[in-house]
Amino acid sequence: MNYKNEWITLADIKKDFAQRDWFMGTSGNLALRLAQHPEHFLVTASGKDKTKVTPEDFLVVDLAGQAVSTTLKPSAETLLHCEIFSHTKAQCSLHVHTVANNVVSDIFAKQQAVTFQDNELIKAFDIWEEDAQLTIPIVKNAAHIPTLAASFIPHLTSDRGAVLIHNHGITAWGRTALEAKKIVEAVEFLCQCYITTATLRRNL
Repeated sequence: MNYKNEWITLADIKKDFAQRDWFMGTSGNLALRLAQHPEHFLVTASGKDKTKVTPEDFLVVDLAGQAVSTTLKPSAETLLHCEIFSHTKAQCSLHVHTVANNVVSDIFAKQQAVTFQDNELIKAFDIWEEDAQLTIPIVKNAAHIPTLAASFIPHLTSDRGAVLIHNHGITAWGRTALEAKKIVEAVEFLCQCYITTATLRRNL
């Protein structure tokens, strides 16, 4: 099974996110579907320091989250990616924890969604209308990963999108690795803008 290109692509994203300190405490995970074997995907190995580069950064799993021909253990949240790849044609799924997206998910947890508007970065979702709005769903965190993964299903209506998990980061997916990365970056920017603006208004 040849997945060199996918490995390089995912390694580049891991390096970029690590430089932004988006993998604190070994948190977060990345997944990329294999072009030649779309029923399989690369995913980050469990418990690894993602600021380091090793030959065991990723492993291949099937759509049930089971490792294929390796003794490495997949990330605990692999089932989130399994649901995304099973219910959409997305090629890449990315999950990171940051202060900004956790804070926003907590502020809007009762509403089960946060809506952004009047911000250029909404265009990352190919929304180009003037005065456009972007709503990101917020799902309840669950220690039981199959329960958490199942909560994604109602929101998997497009081959690109994002879900905030209450106090548990963001999962974003896209039709390409670049699109998924772009969505993570855009939502992170929107969350940071919201927090900064709310703080400044409070202090004025």
